[in-house]
Amino acid sequence: MSLTDAASKTPRSTSAAPRRTELAAFLKARRARVTPEDVGMPPGLRRRTPGLRREEVAQLAGVGVTWYTWLEQGRPINASEQVITSIARTLKLGAVEMAHLFRLAGLEPLQQSADECPFVPELQGVLDALSPLPTAVSNSRYDILRWNSAYEALFPGLLLGPGRRNSLWATATFPECCNAFVNRDQELPRMIAVLRAGYGRHVGEPYWEDFIRDLLAASPDFARLWAQQDVAAFSIRQKVFRHAAVGEMRLSAANFGVTGVPEARMVVYTPMDEESRERIAWLMANPGLPVVDHVHPPTAGTGLSR
Repeated sequence: MSLTDAASKTPRSTSAAPRRTELAAFLKARRARVTPEDVGMPPGLRRRTPGLRREEVAQLAGVGVTWYTWLEQGRPINASEQVITSIARTLKLGAVEMAHLFRLAGLEPLQQSADECPFVPELQGVLDALSPLPTAVSNSRYDILRWNSAYEALFPGLLLGPGRRNSLWATATFPECCNAFVNRDQELPRMIAVLRAGYGRHVGEPYWEDFIRDLLAASPDFARLWAQQDVAAFSIRQKVFRHAAVGEMRLSAANFGVTGVPEARMVVYTPMDEESRERIAWLMANPGLPVVDHVHPPTAGTGLSR
């Protein structure tokens, strides 16, 4: 790395100086925790301080010794995402530590998708405890990751069919006669705008690009709305669903972030009237009912072969 390219005499902001001081202290502390054996190096003799030397970190991270020394001294130099990632891996940083290092370096932390993160058993316990309120955990692509029995009773076609376990895919591709949404015209544009906001953090990632491409091909409504470039955030929404066995149900949907699972959200549906509450309870007491009152020929990817 060229020092001419990497160094800058101008701080990035008025808060850059204290951030650089904190960055220097953090790097020194984490360097002291990593032994040569941890990174496959011989232990060596007569180390005056614990952990790796600066030149060893620089060598392992693929950066110049002088540049890394300046970084650890809190000097006003710029570091790219690639370089900070390499240093973080050399220092064996965990996900939270890596995000902290990125912020101290003045960079946006790398996002880890919810489906890449392990779920602790306690989370399912929370979902189960919220029953009879239908509740599920989704990622920013609307993939359904976890759910409770009330949610399964309300949306069995989404969870048990052969298609994708994804609420946006179902909303955009299921025909109107079999779509769980009654107010789909109001909710689908909002869902797509929220997806667009999430997509901005994952542009170019294969799974996201494949998902968008498949939806564009599967749903003319999605293609039309996606082209509008609208963005939105999750909010409390009033939604109207239908089930062939009980009819319409009016629910309020509230979204909550899930600590420790990046980009995951827990959506809790609360009945807006006693009739809707009773219908959900009845569905839970009578599992396995068909969600539509007619039969469709098998359709790839929709889960409507019933």
